[in-house]
Amino acid sequence: MQENVLELSKVCKKYGAFTAVDDMSFAIPKGAIYGFLGPNGAGKTTTIRMILDILKPDSGSIKILGETSALNVRKRIGYLPEEKGLYKKMKAWAIISYFAMLKGMEKKAARQRAYELLEQYGLKDFAEARVESLSKGMGQKVQVLSAVAHRPELVILDEPFSGLDPVNQEVLEQLINDMSAAGQTVIFSTHIMQHAERLCSRMLLIAKGRKIFDGTLDQARAIIPRRVILECQGDIAAVLHTDGIIGVTEKTPGDISDANGTRHWEIQIQEHASPQLILQRCFENGIPLTRFDYTQPSLHDVFVHLVGNDAREHSFR
Repeated sequence: MQENVLELSKVCKKYGAFTAVDDMSFAIPKGAIYGFLGPNGAGKTTTIRMILDILKPDSGSIKILGETSALNVRKRIGYLPEEKGLYKKMKAWAIISYFAMLKGMEKKAARQRAYELLEQYGLKDFAEARVESLSKGMGQKVQVLSAVAHRPELVILDEPFSGLDPVNQEVLEQLINDMSAAGQTVIFSTHIMQHAERLCSRMLLIAKGRKIFDGTLDQARAIIPRRVILECQGDIAAVLHTDGIIGVTEKTPGDISDANGTRHWEIQIQEHASPQLILQRCFENGIPLTRFDYTQPSLHDVFVHLVGNDAREHSFR
């Protein structure tokens, strides 16, 4: 069996009458890139803080790297908190070296590691710069590198992409992939689904403190049917006999007159069905198309499907 680096079982956390985390259970296998996904206020940070023994759960159990407390294995863990902060007067290399030494690295090795990381991830020219002179994005990259310089087995990053420009987001994605390739397990929280779609081998969707999905991207997408959007003149009755069609809905607005007689259709298809077969049926039956659009469901689509109307109340991008 594959070894799990982290296991939560029926974990709950309340603040008075408010339940921040409710009956949370999941397991993360060694070497995974695992995303904690959900809107702001969903319970991601509270869950992470309980994992790291910063907060105590009211009930349930947590096992991390074979121990019941992260404090017993803290040198094997790298952690980037949601609230970012660095010593402003220190140089970039010194910050990284300092945190590496706190986790057990020798001084010479820590300094060498700091310069290696700064060069590898685009900050070589700023190694001697003081943190206060760095841009916000550069400073955040330095803090991320400080959290992982000691080569931890388990890396936990709380909202690491927040505040980064697109270029630095790509650099951080590369760092996460590099750590995974080196055999490290990476957990990161985010409310931006696109990062998870590009990076994660597994993901946890959280809403209002509860787990609503735990699995792979393919498993998430399989929850809701795939869609084909057609625009054409006339009916598409001949297409309905194609294997794998779940449902067909006409989306032509009833109160809008289309001078060309164009009609708009949404076709839901099963996971195994081929969208190209629908296109083939249209050509075979002489149905002229002005639009043929096949789209995989996004993680945001899955979230809205699972949460329903409540999803629109969340701050979610």
